[in-house]
Amino acid sequence: MPYTQDIVDEINILVRYNLSTTQEGIKVHKTAPPECIKATKRLFDKGLVTQEDGGYLTTLGHEASEQAQAVLRLLNPA
Repeated sequence: MPYTQDIVDEINILVRYNLSTTQEGIKVHKTAPPECIKATKRLFDKGLVTQEDGGYLTTLGHEASEQAQAVLRLLNPA
């Protein structure tokens, strides 16, 4: 199954989280690009983040973010 643009947008949100602390979240503002706003809402609907506009990662979200960041490091080793 190939990645859809929606999945890529969600991954781009997940890789923005700082995994070295659980005390740091993100906020996607109303002025953000529409694809970022929609991706963050989908992540919330999937139970990966705590707020529709970002917030903190859930346990499942933390795991997904770890995996997304690992794939990004493998594909972009610079």
